[in-house]
Amino acid sequence: QVQVVQSGGGSVQTGDSMTLSCVASGRILDNYLVGWFRRPSPGEEREFVAAIGWNGSPIHYSHTVEGRFAVSKGSAANTVLLQMNDLQTWDAAKYYCAVDREPRGAWDNDNEYLYWGQGTQVTVSS
Repeated sequence: QVQVVQSGGGSVQTGDSMTLSCVASGRILDNYLVGWFRRPSPGEEREFVAAIGWNGSPIHYSHTVEGRFAVSKGSAANTVLLQMNDLQTWDAAKYYCAVDREPRGAWDNDNEYLYWGQGTQVTVSS
Protein backbone atom coordinates (compact mmCIF):
# COMPACT_ATOMS: atom_id res chain seq x y z
CA GLN A 1 0.00 0.00 0.00
CA VAL A 2 1.23 3.46 -0.90
CA GLN A 3 -0.05 6.75 0.44
CA VAL A 4 0.31 9.90 -1.63
CA VAL A 5 0.04 13.37 -0.14
CA GLN A 6 0.35 16.55 -2.16
CA SER A 7 1.16 20.11 -1.18
CA GLY A 8 1.50 23.37 -2.99
CA GLY A 9 -0.87 25.05 -5.37
CA GLY A 10 -2.73 28.31 -5.17
CA SER A 11 -3.24 31.36 -7.35
CA VAL A 12 -0.64 33.04 -9.54
CA GLN A 13 -0.50 35.33 -12.53
CA THR A 14 0.63 34.45 -16.02
CA GLY A 15 4.37 34.10 -16.26
CA ASP A 16 4.75 33.18 -12.61
CA SER A 17 6.26 29.99 -11.25
CA MET A 18 5.02 27.48 -8.73
CA THR A 19 6.23 24.20 -7.27
CA LEU A 20 4.00 21.30 -6.35
CA SER A 21 5.19 18.60 -3.98
CA CYS A 22 4.20 14.97 -3.74
CA VAL A 23 5.21 12.72 -0.86
CA ALA A 24 4.74 9.00 -1.23
CA SER A 25 4.97 6.69 1.75
CA GLY A 26 4.67 2.98 2.26
CA ARG A 27 6.33 0.17 0.36
CA ILE A 28 7.87 1.82 -2.69
CA LEU A 29 10.17 0.05 -5.10
CA ASP A 30 12.73 1.67 -7.35
CA ASN A 31 10.85 0.68 -10.49
CA TYR A 32 7.72 2.60 -9.49
CA LEU A 33 6.72 5.56 -11.61
CA VAL A 34 5.34 8.84 -10.28
CA GLY A 35 3.10 10.78 -12.60
CA TRP A 36 1.54 14.22 -12.56
CA PHE A 37 -1.84 14.75 -14.17
CA ARG A 38 -4.25 17.66 -14.26
CA ARG A 39 -7.96 18.13 -14.72
CA PRO A 40 -8.83 21.59 -16.08
CA SER A 41 -12.37 21.51 -14.74
CA PRO A 42 -14.80 18.99 -13.27
CA GLY A 43 -16.17 16.77 -15.96
CA GLU A 44 -13.08 17.00 -18.12
CA GLU A 45 -10.66 14.14 -18.39
CA ARG A 46 -7.39 14.16 -16.57
CA GLU A 47 -4.48 14.92 -18.84
CA PHE A 48 -0.91 13.80 -18.49
CA VAL A 49 1.66 16.38 -17.42
CA ALA A 50 4.88 14.63 -16.47
CA ALA A 51 6.28 11.41 -15.01
CA ILE A 52 9.48 10.30 -13.34
CA GLY A 53 10.84 6.97 -12.23
CA TRP A 54 11.23 6.59 -8.50
CA ASN A 55 15.01 6.44 -8.83
CA GLY A 56 15.01 9.61 -10.96
CA SER A 57 14.62 8.18 -14.43
CA PRO A 58 13.05 7.93 -16.91
CA ILE A 59 11.43 11.34 -17.21
CA HIS A 60 8.57 12.16 -19.56
CA TYR A 61 6.67 15.36 -20.31
CA SER A 62 3.59 16.22 -22.26
CA HIS A 63 4.16 18.44 -25.26
CA THR A 64 2.16 21.24 -23.66
CA VAL A 65 4.52 21.61 -20.69
CA GLU A 66 7.88 20.45 -22.00
CA GLY A 67 10.42 23.22 -21.63
CA ARG A 68 8.37 25.02 -18.96
CA PHE A 69 7.81 22.35 -16.31
CA ALA A 70 10.39 20.17 -14.61
CA VAL A 71 9.78 17.04 -12.58
CA SER A 72 12.41 15.86 -10.14
CA LYS A 73 13.07 13.93 -6.95
CA GLY A 74 13.11 16.29 -4.04
CA SER A 75 15.84 16.47 -1.43
CA ALA A 76 13.38 15.38 1.24
CA ALA A 77 12.75 11.69 1.51
CA ASN A 78 10.16 10.15 -0.80
CA THR A 79 9.37 13.49 -2.43
CA VAL A 80 8.73 14.31 -6.05
CA LEU A 81 8.51 17.93 -7.18
CA LEU A 82 6.82 19.52 -10.16
CA GLN A 83 8.39 22.90 -10.88
CA MET A 84 6.08 24.89 -13.12
CA ASN A 85 7.50 27.95 -14.85
CA ASP A 86 5.93 30.55 -17.12
CA LEU A 87 2.46 29.48 -16.10
CA GLN A 88 -0.33 30.31 -18.53
CA THR A 89 -4.07 30.47 -18.12
CA TRP A 90 -4.46 27.13 -19.83
CA ASP A 91 -2.29 25.54 -17.12
CA ALA A 92 -5.00 26.24 -14.57
CA ALA A 93 -6.34 22.93 -13.29
CA LYS A 94 -6.49 20.60 -10.37
CA TYR A 95 -3.18 18.78 -10.32
CA TYR A 96 -2.80 15.20 -9.16
CA CYS A 97 0.20 13.11 -8.26
CA ALA A 98 -0.05 9.37 -8.72
CA VAL A 99 2.07 6.24 -8.39
CA ASP A 100 2.25 3.41 -10.90
CA ARG A 101 3.65 0.28 -9.28
CA GLU A 102 3.82 -1.76 -12.48
CA PRO A 103 5.10 0.59 -15.20
CA ARG A 104 4.53 -0.83 -18.65
CA GLY A 105 5.49 2.15 -20.74
CA ALA A 106 2.08 3.84 -20.77
CA TRP A 107 3.22 6.68 -18.55
CA ASP A 108 0.63 9.06 -19.95
CA ASN A 109 -2.33 6.80 -19.23
CA ASP A 110 -3.94 7.62 -15.90
CA ASN A 111 -5.52 4.16 -15.77
CA GLU A 112 -2.06 2.74 -15.19
CA TYR A 113 -1.68 4.56 -11.89
CA LEU A 114 -2.99 2.90 -8.77
CA TYR A 115 -2.33 5.33 -5.94
CA TRP A 116 -3.47 8.95 -6.14
CA GLY A 117 -2.97 12.09 -4.13
CA GLN A 118 -5.81 14.31 -3.06
CA GLY A 119 -5.24 16.88 -5.78
CA THR A 120 -4.32 20.51 -5.48
CA GLN A 121 -5.78 23.47 -7.33
CA VAL A 122 -3.67 25.78 -9.45
CA THR A 123 -5.28 29.00 -10.64
CA VAL A 124 -3.61 31.24 -13.20
CA SER A 125 -4.97 34.69 -13.97
CA SER A 126 -3.91 37.09 -16.68
